[in-house]
Amino acid sequence: MAKKKFKTEVNDLLNLMIHSLYSNKEIFLRELVSNASDALDKLNYLCLTNDEYKKLTYSPKIDIKLDKTAKTLIISDTGIGMDEKELESNLGTIARSGTKGFMANLSGDVAKDSNLIGQFGVGFYSAFMVADKIEVISKKALSGEAFKWSSDTKDYTIEPAQKSEFGTQITLYLKDDEFLDEWRIESIIKKYSNHIPYPIFMDKSKYVAPKDEQSEGTYEIKNEQINRASALWRLPKSSLKAEDYNEFYKQISHDSADPLLHIHTKAEGTHEYTTLFYLPSNQPFDLFRVDYQSGVKLYVKRVFITDDAKELLPVYLRFVRGIIDIEDLPLNVSREILQENKIMKAVSEASVKKILSELAKLKENDKEKFEKFYNLFGKVLKEGLYGFNPNQQEILNLCLFKSNKRDGLISLNEYKDAMGEEQKEIYYISGNNALMLKSSPLLENFNKKGIEVLICDDDIDPIVMPSVSKFGEIAIKSVKDAEFDDKNETEISVETKEIAAKMQEILGEKVKSVRVSNRLENSLSCLVFDKNDPDFATQQILKQMGQTNLPAIKPILEINPDHEIIKKLAQNKVMIGEISELILDMAILSEGQNLENPAEFIANLNKFIAKAL
Repeated sequence: MAKKKFKTEVNDLLNLMIHSLYSNKEIFLRELVSNASDALDKLNYLCLTNDEYKKLTYSPKIDIKLDKTAKTLIISDTGIGMDEKELESNLGTIARSGTKGFMANLSGDVAKDSNLIGQFGVGFYSAFMVADKIEVISKKALSGEAFKWSSDTKDYTIEPAQKSEFGTQITLYLKDDEFLDEWRIESIIKKYSNHIPYPIFMDKSKYVAPKDEQSEGTYEIKNEQINRASALWRLPKSSLKAEDYNEFYKQISHDSADPLLHIHTKAEGTHEYTTLFYLPSNQPFDLFRVDYQSGVKLYVKRVFITDDAKELLPVYLRFVRGIIDIEDLPLNVSREILQENKIMKAVSEASVKKILSELAKLKENDKEKFEKFYNLFGKVLKEGLYGFNPNQQEILNLCLFKSNKRDGLISLNEYKDAMGEEQKEIYYISGNNALMLKSSPLLENFNKKGIEVLICDDDIDPIVMPSVSKFGEIAIKSVKDAEFDDKNETEISVETKEIAAKMQEILGEKVKSVRVSNRLENSLSCLVFDKNDPDFATQQILKQMGQTNLPAIKPILEINPDHEIIKKLAQNKVMIGEISELILDMAILSEGQNLENPAEFIANLNKFIAKAL
């Protein structure tokens, strides 16, 4: 038996892998189980396609054994096995490629190259995170010889060995007791390898109760299957019942309630993948947190990769739970860092379109269930309206709104169907209080004309709605930007214009300007903002987002020329100085905003009440 030394630079590289490459030590078990599953896949294929192997009889399985006394963890499979040359080649991947070649693969375009983690040698070495020494005994199917590979990372040896059955057995001499606990191993298997298509067995200690009071209980070892051994999402939809989907949802989401909807898709063609998505019936606790946990798990060929990849779906779909299982996704060596690649992008884009289309079907076919979904997640879904999202129109089609003309929620299609022939635009008003928005002075002219206005009272509406310019071919416009020709310039009296000019002089820096309104019917005044200036609600959101250095944005005060107070001011201009502040404060209050000096407002109001009495 000759020892084969790793090169110095290879030792350095192994140290990097063992101590730095993986963020979570427990994934060593995922790697070894995945390799065992690959070996079983290869033998299955040969048994189906190669006449020499068709005569083999075997039971495909993976076994795990723990020995607390010897501090060993043994993983064995009944797969294809390896001969001496393959042990040298497969387990010497790093030594054979050398540091330069291996590092070039790490830093190069892995997506374009081979899937490094799929090479036995790379994932296999992650076991040195938990083991001081590793022994591999393997016997190739149809071969009469077995060989043992062993290493402590300083060097390795390959020598003849004894093994009765073909397959591979890996023995880890563990550094500590963390991975000698039966429950710990079983939980890791369920987390990462529950859907490996082959049964995984483990020897478990079972307590046997005494037969009578004089006897003591005993422990016996039972060999039990600890994984499900079937990927539910890969089963035909026709073979699954609603209960199957619901049970699986609860398993992956840790939610005790049934989901609202599941979306099961198998795609074949340029890219082969399977997705199973769920819409929860409850809001996840971290739905509105920046550090939310992704609800979608990524698999490659049934092997769990990650449940913390927010790149799988856009942020506005963060409420979705489920599985994406891709056949040909190339990953980097750690298997934990997703690369930007065309396959992942294509699957993600197709998944988004599928989810949105299924939501559209739900909206048409089950309005009650859709409204339940929308009440839970509509605010999050609306985030997708912001910016230049290619799916903006699809999201807009799903949005529901309150209205100034009806109770309940209305879709844009319903709004469009109810539009009068002369109406050419869709109108909305945004803020944070539906009741105040419905009674806003800005709606008076719309109410008079019988024009429906969407009430957008979600916190995010003042930010996202200005991003939406059209629904189909119909323009969408804020009521603040609406133009009315009811009162033209020639109809406005000289006295009213003088009142507006005088009020602007008195209010000074508190307003951008004071002008005569053509939108008010009953109210004395209202506040609007220039088109490029954020309104009160938008300013509040920007401050919540950390933009504390916003410049002072002044509102425009509009006065109603037909209001009794304005008409009386035209006859008694002396009162303009006393009442201007009061009119501005009332306009601010009608917007649901706080006054800078409430005491001054009350004093002014008391003064006018006293005069009136």
